[in-house]
Amino acid sequence: MKVKINEIFSSIQGEGLYVGYKQLFIRFCGCNLNCEYCDTEFNQGVEYTLAELFEKITSEYDLSTFHSISLTGGEPLASADFLAEFLHKINHITKIYLETNGTLADELSKVKPYIDIISADIKLKSSTGLDTMNLHEKFFENCKGVETFAKIVFDNNITDGEITKCCELAQKYNLPLILQPKMVGNKMSVSSEFCSKILDKFLEQYHNVRLIPQVHKFLNVR
Repeated sequence: MKVKINEIFSSIQGEGLYVGYKQLFIRFCGCNLNCEYCDTEFNQGVEYTLAELFEKITSEYDLSTFHSISLTGGEPLASADFLAEFLHKINHITKIYLETNGTLADELSKVKPYIDIISADIKLKSSTGLDTMNLHEKFFENCKGVETFAKIVFDNNITDGEITKCCELAQKYNLPLILQPKMVGNKMSVSSEFCSKILDKFLEQYHNVRLIPQVHKFLNVR
């Protein structure tokens, strides 16, 4: 069994509830979605067997210095069969942090026993061009029992209907919501005033909401 990895690197987490924590990032190639705002080049990479990937991260990095290993992409759950075997070997050494687009519920089931934290997207059609709400509903149902929060990338096209749907989903599954302005390079695509307005609209319907831009871009780190 092999998987294609785009890159492996040490950095800080720049998004969501765990901003500032040092993580070892494993970026997987491939994704089941094609979001309009995605700026990640994740199709080029190196193939690893289970043994090769395990050897690389345990020999080249001191895992005791990291808060966790971040599985990112692309979409890591597109490689769920590989991950199930790999995480069985590694999760007793360090925490496992899954960054996912929140649409592959069945694939999550394969790796759920090994995951400590799930950072899952709620994709807005206004910013991605995709209608994935039904997939998110099934995904968050399957997250029960694992610490989970949801990240929402938005721009000035976000609608009141989308805000209501996100709040209903968060209320149903008791999810912390992280609002993340869409970035253009290292700058937000919307104004600070607009961000505050959107945050207030969310807070009118749901209490557990935070506004957190992509901090790593402001710090100019990976």
